[in-house]
Amino acid sequence: MASLLEMKTYNPQGRRRVLVTKPLVGRRWLDILIAADCRVDQILYRGMLTEDQIINAIGSRCDGVVGQLTENWDEKLFSALKRAGGKVYTNVAVGFDNVKVEAATDQGIAVGNTPGVLTEATAEMAVSLILSTARRVVEADKFMRADKYDIWLPDLFIGKLLHGKTIGIIGAGRIGSSVALTMVRGFNMNLTYFDKYQNKRMENAVEKYSTYLASCGEQPIRRLIRAGSVDEVLRTADIVSLHPNLDKTTFHLMNSERLQMMKKDAILINCARGPVIDEVALVQHCRENKEFYAGLDVFEDEPKMKPGLKDLDNVIVVPHIASATMWTRTGMCALAAANVASILQGYPVWTSPNVIPFVDDPVASMPKAAPSIVNAKALGLASHANPKL
Repeated sequence: MASLLEMKTYNPQGRRRVLVTKPLVGRRWLDILIAADCRVDQILYRGMLTEDQIINAIGSRCDGVVGQLTENWDEKLFSALKRAGGKVYTNVAVGFDNVKVEAATDQGIAVGNTPGVLTEATAEMAVSLILSTARRVVEADKFMRADKYDIWLPDLFIGKLLHGKTIGIIGAGRIGSSVALTMVRGFNMNLTYFDKYQNKRMENAVEKYSTYLASCGEQPIRRLIRAGSVDEVLRTADIVSLHPNLDKTTFHLMNSERLQMMKKDAILINCARGPVIDEVALVQHCRENKEFYAGLDVFEDEPKMKPGLKDLDNVIVVPHIASATMWTRTGMCALAAANVASILQGYPVWTSPNVIPFVDDPVASMPKAAPSIVNAKALGLASHANPKL
């Protein structure tokens, strides 16, 4: 097993030791850590790491870790990191449901994440899945590759027209609102959304676009509704795109009962977190309703799929690649590295949602701050004053 954990070491003379648990994207992340006088030990193994493997890699001295959503960072791992002198752990992800933040806080360890660079890429993937399911792109591609296209027929791969239909959004934060506006502006779709907070910025953008359409003599957007419940969205939308956080209230948000509420020919998209959908219930629903389609970027037992899911022609599955653009993944890795480097150098925590200076500015002129530390307040970490954007 030791051979599986072959490591590559960068800047071996570095004063601080940082463990990176997976190969990362680009070079910027490494430049950031080396500039902070870090020795970087990167695990080259691309498979799932066990808890014991991570503890062994942490060793007796480790100042910080850049880790992944595929690792369960609990009391045992944070205790091992603390014993090794660790001060910071960061996910290369905006989500951190794999991290027991309270356990890290108890050990005095800062926990970082990488928000602010995934919005457009994730929204684009959601839209890609909408288009691919609505127009049955994957089915048609398989049909062509199997040499089954002998003659054009009027009823060949009939799909769904999006123009003028209703897009439903569950969770209208940055990503959800970006999906909503893309579908409204691109396909003149009506919008209904549910979020515990009203998104006035999104609503104003839809209203302005509707006014523009009317000024051009075109049909304005007919409906913009902030729904009072998830159920209201499910009953009225032709497409439902899921963008909530994963917590106790959203685990299996889409269960058998709620799937039954949706239109028989609706489309369900998930680029949020796998457990938001009861995958067993989804398999059964899609088997029984052939006109119902789903597009999934994430899975309940990732990387595994529930039995039967991969056999369904009315489900499109992709391997958690919503953020997989070069700029986005390079930016995520850079933010993760900046979180670790900044905490180890005693810098304060960035207070602006604009993290682009950490992604695009020269490394030498980056703000001297940690881009995103989720337990900064609990640890009493200082805030960066008046960031210049």
